[in-house]
Parts: sequence; C-alpha cells; structure tokens
Amino acid sequence: LSFSMLIRIVRCNRHFRLFSSLRPDDPTKTLDLSSFTPDKIRNFGIVAHVDHGKSTLADRLLELAGVIKKGEREKLLMDALQVEKERGITVKAQTAVLPYKGHLLNLIDTPGHADFTEEVSRSLAVCDGILFLVAANQGVQAQSIANFWLAFERNVTIIPVINKIDIQGVNVDEVETQMKNLFDFNSDEILRISAKSGLNVNGILDKVIERIPPPTVIESAPLKALIYDSSFDQFRGAIALVTVKEGEIKRGSKIRSFHGDKEYEVQEVGIMRLEMVPVTSLKAGQVGYIICNMKSAIEARVGETLFDSKTDKNTITPFAGFRKVQPTLFAGLFPLETSEYENLKQAVERLALNDSSVVIQPDSSRALGLGWKVGFLGVLHMEVFASRLEQEYDSTVILTQPSVEFRATVKDNYTIRKKRYGGEGELRILDASKFPNEGDIEKFMEPMVKVRIVIPSEMLGQVHSIYTESRADVSSIDENRLLLLWRLPLAEVITDFFERLKRVTSGMASFDYEADGYDEANLIKMTISINGKEIPEFSQVVRASTATEKAKRMVRRLKEEIPRQQFEVTVKATVGESKKNLASTVIAPMKRDFTQLLKGNFGKGGMERLNKKLGHQKKGKERMKQIGNVQIPKEAFFNVLKN
Repeated sequence: LSFSMLIRIVRCNRHFRLFSSLRPDDPTKTLDLSSFTPDKIRNFGIVAHVDHGKSTLADRLLELAGVIKKGEREKLLMDALQVEKERGITVKAQTAVLPYKGHLLNLIDTPGHADFTEEVSRSLAVCDGILFLVAANQGVQAQSIANFWLAFERNVTIIPVINKIDIQGVNVDEVETQMKNLFDFNSDEILRISAKSGLNVNGILDKVIERIPPPTVIESAPLKALIYDSSFDQFRGAIALVTVKEGEIKRGSKIRSFHGDKEYEVQEVGIMRLEMVPVTSLKAGQVGYIICNMKSAIEARVGETLFDSKTDKNTITPFAGFRKVQPTLFAGLFPLETSEYENLKQAVERLALNDSSVVIQPDSSRALGLGWKVGFLGVLHMEVFASRLEQEYDSTVILTQPSVEFRATVKDNYTIRKKRYGGEGELRILDASKFPNEGDIEKFMEPMVKVRIVIPSEMLGQVHSIYTESRADVSSIDENRLLLLWRLPLAEVITDFFERLKRVTSGMASFDYEADGYDEANLIKMTISINGKEIPEFSQVVRASTATEKAKRMVRRLKEEIPRQQFEVTVKATVGESKKNLASTVIAPMKRDFTQLLKGNFGKGGMERLNKKLGHQKKGKERMKQIGNVQIPKEAFFNVLKN
C-alpha cells in the first residue's frame, strides 16, 4: 500500500471508531462533531418511484459507512414504522448520519408514492443533492418524473442511478435511453448498480462526496435553524429535526421560535443514526434533533425558524418554510367508541405533528358523535394515517366516505347571498351536509388534476377505455413506452381509477397526479335515507353521470350490514330536491313463528287463529315502524365506510 493510501485508511478507521464506540444505552457519552467543518459535510437523499430499491440501497450505504455490519440486523432498516413493513413501502422520510472517509454524510430515505410527495418536498429542503434511482426492470415511471422535477425546481444536484441491473433479462441500455430522453442525462453521469447484491455500490458514497456540494452556511453568525420534521415522545415532549444554517446549537443554549414566539432551553442535541445519538453541539451545515421541553405538538411545527434568544427578533428574516399543504380529499374521523374521544384527540394531535401533511378541524355527527374533518393527500395517505393511529396509539377509528372539495358560485342576488350565505359569493363543499340549495347556485365546480401515466405502447387503447369523456395527450419515452398526460376530475381519480388502470394493463402501468384548478360540473347530492330519515354519514356529493352506479353500490352495502329489526326497514338513495329515487331495497323484519304454538291443529280453527296472530303482528310492526328508530351499530358504519 502507498503512504497516502495508509493515511486514508487510518482516517477512515478513526472516524469509524469514533461512531461505533458510542452506544445509545450509555447516556453519559456525547459525540463531538466539531472536526466536521461545512466543507466536510454532504446532505443528500434517495428519491425514486415505489419499489425501485430506495430502502435496500439505504441499507447498503449504512453497511458501507460502517454504521451496521452486513447481515447484522433486519432488512430495510430505514423503514421503521410497522405500516411500512406491512405494506412494503416508505411513508415517512428517515434520516441517518454516515461517517465516511473523513466526511459527515446526512442521508435521507424518502417515500415514493404520490400521496407522500410532501415528505419528499420537505426532505429536499435539507438536501444539497439526491441519488435519483430508477429500477432497470421497471424503467422510468410516473412518480420518477414527478420527483425529478421536484429536485430540479429546488436546484439540487442530481446523481442518476440505475438499480437492479443484475436481474435476468433487463435491458439496462433501454432504461438509460429513457433517462437521456426525459431528463437530458449523459451516459457518463449514470451509475449502474444492484443494491440487493451490492454490485457497484462501493463507489456511490465517493460520488456523493465528489459531485454534491457542501451546504452553504454562515459559521460565525448567531444561531438560525429550520425545523424540517418533528415527532412526539410522551416523556420528552416534541422532538424537532433541524438543519442548522447559521451558528451553533448545544445543550444549555437559550433559543426562541420566530412564529411561535416562545423561548426554550435546549436539553439535548443529537444526530439520527437509526437511533437518537446525543452530540456536544450541532454546527452550521449539520442536521440533527433537539429536545427543549416543547410541551405541545404545535410548538414544533414544520417550517418554524429557531434563533438565538439574545438576538433581536426584528433583525431575523425567517426561512420561507414550506408551501402550505392543500389536501386533495377530506374524510370524517370518529372514535369507534364515544368514550375514547379524549384519548383519540391526543393521538390525532401527536400523529399530526409527525405527519404535517394532514389538515384537521373539529366535526360532529349525530350518529358517530364528536370527531374531526381531516384533509389528506390521497386515499393511501388516509389509510396509512388510520393504520398508524391503530398501531402506534391503539386507537380504532371510523373514517367516513372520502370526498374532494367541490365549490359552488352563488347567484349574484343580494337576498340569496346576504341572508342565506353570509355574503359569500363562493362556497366550499367538503361533504354532503354542506350542499346548498340548487336553486341558489349559478354553477358548481369540481377539482381537476393532471394525471401522468407511463404505459407499454401496445396498451394505449385499453387505458383510454377507462375514462371516455376526454382523451390524453400522448408522447413517446422510447419505442416501447408511452407517457400520457390526462386532465381528469379528482373525484374519479381518488376512487378506483388506479385499480382499473392496473386491471386493464395487468399491473404494468404507473401513475402520478397533481392539482390543476377547477372546472364547471353537473353535481348533485345523493341522499341516503333509512325509513325516510336521512343519514348524513352515508350521503355524498356526486357527479350526475355516476350517481346511479354509486347509489346502487351504497344501498347494496347497507343491506348487507344493517341487522334485521323488529319491523321492515327501507333503504333509499335519492338525488336532487325532488328526491328522485335511484336505488332502494327492503330489509325484511324478524318474525315469530306462531305455528309452533298452535301445535299443528289446523283442523279445529287452527288456521283462523294463525291468521289472527299474523294480523296482530303486522299491525304491531307498522306501529313500531312509525315510532321506532332503526338501530345501526357502529360496526356497520365502520364496514360500509372503510370500503
């Protein structure tokens, strides 16, 4: 070995010993990161479509940096949540610090599904570069394109990587052509690896150091840091993940929040290395966590600016933070048992801190009690949120039928606008209970989205058959794959659009979507009534063209779930102020068998007595139907609405 090589090995081993000697169960030790000046720091993330190997590559990089030994621990270490392990997807960005060849590399593993784009966006605010991963067996997919443009708009360095090159039969050159055509990469920029086997992975961290610039910071200035993520610990309060842009933060520092305008004393600072590892301080350019007795979830909100409490607030320019999250769908969230409301309230607040993409406001229901109206970024986001409530907080919830935010323009009439709608000219309709009188409305509008779909060329006809009211703009990625840009109603996309897309393409399509304004639409309220009484939890705002199909489906589900009563139960789905009937069904009443009482003696007036008994029973059930309430168990709400 050359002398220079020996020096590099000694330096690498020194940093490895520095990190590996620390154990999370030894609270007396803290790590000193003062030797890692900003020029020795790289902040980078891994970005890709679902199932392209992000988390597997993260595992290999952890091994390469000596954070773990090969085969020492379970796979997909960066996927820490139970819901991630069950579904095989990343839903929460995770951070790990990698010491490598005298450098401090902050790695962020990001989600790949369209519903978690906000997680990717927040992660990119911390990163100076990304590994842009594309699987060789799947090629460029819809979310790959969306993530590329997110990174491009942030002006971060992009290192293109083709993964899974060792799978038999893959055409790596074809995938490289796709990346050249779509993103204008050069062949010599693109790395070819297999994260699973470790093929060509050894050089990746060297490329990160070589190509990604160090963070732009001011070391000598007073402290200024940005909260980019947070979580809640029931014993230690809110834990804020921060990137330090100026100055230094350490235990005992007095800091202040800009927007919250509260002062704190820092109790602990540290870095994320699969677990929280305390350090002496975090300096400009470094990424880590702080614990400072933030007692409520709102105090550690994402996008908050922290600064030295000695600094005059008037001299501080806060960070731009992050764009305001605009939910794509809304659903009511209620406890399965009314007595669990307070516990669920606490769980929702804490989980919302950890998932700042949700928008929450109080709500109530006659049938379900107190709850919340929650805005989500998509159906998967909604399902994951409910799963995390159950798994992390032991809270089983009822989610009502998801709905998009429709809008209505009120007629330009003083009496209508002023007296009925408080002077509002445009109304937000989040659920059927907010649907206005049709005669008061000039026009209804529904949200539209731009849908980006990547499909094999031969499947264009099948995909167009999914939605026939408009056609997609088609462009070629290469000779075998097409990119479709389609403008569709959001309400169509969030229901079963992807399921139909997978069905007609045999699972070979991928799609992504983004908001694209509002279009005028023919909307009506579909009212579900049981024995003439409206049940708001089941009612929906629907497009007139889909009302009949949805009415039949809802009525069929209710018949399956509502138990038989002592009297006849009629379930109806009607639309409009005229209450036009679209679908209905009858749940037969329970009946007592009187033939056993008559002992089969029909020859001596038995049939007459039987008819008399049945007549009395019929009259009694009619009276019960007039005054009785249909008992709908909460399990019925849960089972109907979860679908």
